[in-house]
Amino acid sequence: MTGALSILAVWLGAWGLNIWLARFGTRATRFLVALIFGLTIVVLWEMIVRIYAIPPVILPPPTQIAASFAANTAILWGDFVQTIVKGALTGWLLGGAAAILTAIAIDRSPFLQRGLLPIGNFVAALPIVGIAPILVMWFGFDWQSKAAVVVVMVFFPILVNMVAGLAATDRMQRDLMATWAAPYGQSLWKLRLPAAMPFLFNGLKITTTLALIGAIVAEFFGSPTKGMGFRISTAVGRLDLPLVWAEILVAAIAGSLFYGIVALIEKKVTFWHPSQRGQRG
Repeated sequence: MTGALSILAVWLGAWGLNIWLARFGTRATRFLVALIFGLTIVVLWEMIVRIYAIPPVILPPPTQIAASFAANTAILWGDFVQTIVKGALTGWLLGGAAAILTAIAIDRSPFLQRGLLPIGNFVAALPIVGIAPILVMWFGFDWQSKAAVVVVMVFFPILVNMVAGLAATDRMQRDLMATWAAPYGQSLWKLRLPAAMPFLFNGLKITTTLALIGAIVAEFFGSPTKGMGFRISTAVGRLDLPLVWAEILVAAIAGSLFYGIVALIEKKVTFWHPSQRGQRG
């Protein structure tokens, strides 16, 4: 009973503090609200595990996860490079570039729009657990097969957003470019690509998490003796749950940074867009 009251007291205290800070509405207080909320979750997690004596095999406490993180930094770094940098980032860049070029070709040719989009929709519907083993057999057990899985996963979301962005200009703007006898390349560079940037970055942000998921899941179907998916599967087999959670923590941090970097680039590129002006205000 005392433990439950302690947990409730911590939650109510943090909740009240956040309500008070949220009244100010400044950037610093918004950051503090998010920080306090996250720390509260970690503290409550630790308290619940300790008070109710939950076995580490079921749910390790954050302190044990932190100790495993500190003790396995070399392993975690090697897994990060193998999965995130080589597999997810490479596949995301290749898939994004292919989607952008394909979207431009579709925008240029109505025939391709009728032919390629249905095929892309079909490929997007393929389950990752079905295509990952096939791509591992095609491209080998190293990071190249994981990058191929990521390419398949991110291609269609970026393609759909890019196609919609290229078509976002209104008819008056396109007629004006035609009045000036602007060729397609100039119209694309001066009009269509700038209009497509908010749509493109929407697809890029969505696929940051898809890229991480695709690379990690693909490693369950074949990987060298390193990688986040490989490490999670082997650590679960050894009941080393703190290491599993340490890998999850690395993936969460990498995913947040990945998304944040893309969002920051979006603000710099689409500073003229009303949504970005509204965020700065």
